[in-house]
Amino acid sequence: MTEPAGGLAGVLAGPTGLGTSAARFTARLTAAAEPDTPILDGDPAYAHREWGDGSAPPLYCPVTGRIDDALAEEVDRRLALWASECGFDDRECEQLGQAGFGRLVMLAHPDCDDPDRLLISARLNAAWWAADDLYADDTALGAVPAELPPRLALAMAAMDPLPPVGEFSRELDQKLVGDRVLVALGSAAGHLRDNGTSAQHQRVCHSTFTMFVSWTAYAAWRHAGKYPPAWEYLAARQHDSFYTSMTLIDVLGAYELPANLFYEPRVRQAAIQAGTAAVLVNDLYSVTKDLADDSPPCNMVLLVAGDRACSIQEATEITVNLHNDIVRDFQSAHDTLRAVASPELQRFLHGLRSWMGGGFEWHSTSPRYRD
Repeated sequence: MTEPAGGLAGVLAGPTGLGTSAARFTARLTAAAEPDTPILDGDPAYAHREWGDGSAPPLYCPVTGRIDDALAEEVDRRLALWASECGFDDRECEQLGQAGFGRLVMLAHPDCDDPDRLLISARLNAAWWAADDLYADDTALGAVPAELPPRLALAMAAMDPLPPVGEFSRELDQKLVGDRVLVALGSAAGHLRDNGTSAQHQRVCHSTFTMFVSWTAYAAWRHAGKYPPAWEYLAARQHDSFYTSMTLIDVLGAYELPANLFYEPRVRQAAIQAGTAAVLVNDLYSVTKDLADDSPPCNMVLLVAGDRACSIQEATEITVNLHNDIVRDFQSAHDTLRAVASPELQRFLHGLRSWMGGGFEWHSTSPRYRD
């Protein structure tokens, strides 16, 4: 890999962060004063996309790179068979198929058309969602906030196998094969190990375990019956986002982004921006579902409404504007990083953009998020 003159740090110098563009703010003020004046972003890879019932402002989001329903159906078919092998019952496997994680990975990874390779991401995403629903979020499915931390400790052991400790390993091994969520996490991580590098496997484990820390924060808030302010939720949410899924971009693309680039601060910031933007779409689409829970999980829209004593509609508009600003900040970071002469980095950045576009498409069509 060859870096441009001055090194990577020199190329990446310059202002960053949410809301650094005065021109962007001026454009929004102009549009507010003159409703018929659109904000023109000019990049054909992005669009203002209608969502939900169309009553909320559109989301500024990358366009979807590929829709291949046949490929999605094949990945979902294989995923349902795998879920059955992990111990999920027929009803759960049917629900898994309806959720369409095969469709999610087809949409999010347009540079991969191998069903088995797409299954790496589909299995991990399905396992993460199962842990989130059954352990963390959905009280109707058995989620108990006070029990979450020890459950997640076992989830980490399932994904990142521990060295044996003699007789004390026996009970752990029995537990890991007796809980369908733990079986799914272990199997999905094993599929990743078989098809990626050791560094890629550990990268995914690290991002997953960081995500688990945020889950325990949510559980503590719910257990105490005290929801955090939106700013504190966002501090946790940025580590519990689709960034975890995005760590698989180069695995599915059959290449490896070197660690010194993957973790370079500006690259990581761009990846976190992409993951956060994508998970705010999830929050927006989840409002109705979350409100139906006896103990609603944290959701950006609901927290903004509580903080500001405003309506759900107003809180939705605030969240949409935040999402759109974050996407534009990613777009600016991507433009700056184009100067880095690394084919792997350029593929990865393109993959982040593709993931956001595919993730939006999936949320807009998944039965899981329909009222």
